[in-house]
Amino acid sequence: MLKRSHLQFHGQYIFFCLLLGGKLEDLIVALMYPSILYDAHELHKAIKGVGTEDEVLIEILASRTCDEIKDIAKAYKKEYGSKLEKDIMGDTSGHYQRLLVILAQGNREEGVDESRVEKDAKELFAAGEEKFGTDEDKFINILGNRSAEHLRRVFDAYKKIAGCDIEESIKDECTGNLEALLLAVVKCAKSVPAYFAESVRESMRRAGTDDETLIRIMVSRSERDMLDIRAIYKKKYGESLYSTIQEDTDGDYQKALLYLCGGND
Repeated sequence: MLKRSHLQFHGQYIFFCLLLGGKLEDLIVALMYPSILYDAHELHKAIKGVGTEDEVLIEILASRTCDEIKDIAKAYKKEYGSKLEKDIMGDTSGHYQRLLVILAQGNREEGVDESRVEKDAKELFAAGEEKFGTDEDKFINILGNRSAEHLRRVFDAYKKIAGCDIEESIKDECTGNLEALLLAVVKCAKSVPAYFAESVRESMRRAGTDDETLIRIMVSRSERDMLDIRAIYKKKYGESLYSTIQEDTDGDYQKALLYLCGGND
């Protein structure tokens, strides 16, 4: 399938590059990729470009399912001749690197282990709020390996013990890329559509629109959970995603984004 898509892609890429330019070209080219290959491409660009695009690594590895991660890793190896884990290790470091590698393996546990919910919550509390300094390894092991369903139960138990949400503790105890990655893992465990509703909002409410992020989210989520993202966006921000896109973009680029949005709530 990847081989056939390559033949289609390269021919279409040349054709559209002759006709288009700028942001519209970037969007149309992104749409021509099969979804798994698109994720692999974005990860490779994030790692092998000038500097590391940590936001891309965090977004994709924190939000994709285990099966999707494994398929992305296979496509990455076939496309670029190297292992995703190896390239991540060559471009990152420390606890941040360790959690990225765990996520890139796509081996999260399944279901809820009732016997470990309270234990995990207590260990997270002991590793952060209750400890002088932070045991980052404990956060990485629990948040990187447990299922989303299990983590939601742990977060509820944690709030009862600590008196605050796990996100508040992460912000207090961690910094930099590790903090951003841990927060993304927590948010995605709670709700992937809510995570992307917030991310797409931020991409359009910065000083100037972050079109790379906007394109990546709209393309990658358009056939997955865009209806859920739209509903959460409207509820959280009091306006439709459709109307926000209208305010922040223009021309044929805007028309294409609105088509991916799928309608005005």
